[in-house]
Amino acid sequence: MAFIPSPNIYDALPIPSDALDKGGVEMLRAGVVEEELFVTARRAFTDPAHWGYVLADITRRLAALCAAQGELTEVKASAAIVGAFARSLRASQTGTARKPARRRTTKSTAKSTAKSIAKFAGPRRKTPARPKPSTRPVARRKSVRAKP
Repeated sequence: MAFIPSPNIYDALPIPSDALDKGGVEMLRAGVVEEELFVTARRAFTDPAHWGYVLADITRRLAALCAAQGELTEVKASAAIVGAFARSLRASQTGTARKPARRRTTKSTAKSTAKSIAKFAGPRRKTPARPKPSTRPVARRKSVRAKP
């Protein structure tokens, strides 16, 4: 599942130097211990929907990391992450959560993942229709021009 160098030592990631220089607040930390996920989070937002923006940004950064390793393109990596996220979330909501199987991303999986992204995102909002201009004649006030 995850690469852990020594089972007796927790290998934490370093804090970026920019964060140390500028300050800030840690909102989320995730780690794996004996194949179990441990998450510590701080209530950082009053609206839980803001976590969606955080998770989307994390997804983009992880996709860039996968692309830098040369395994997949950013688009394919992002689609694979979002697809697995959507499947896992649906499974946890229906009570059928299970350990995800390793899958190889292909063109067909990328297409099906794009469909699952659309399903996960929910129905698209319709923009309100603009009123059509009336064809009825309208009485207009004549402007009075001053004579020079």
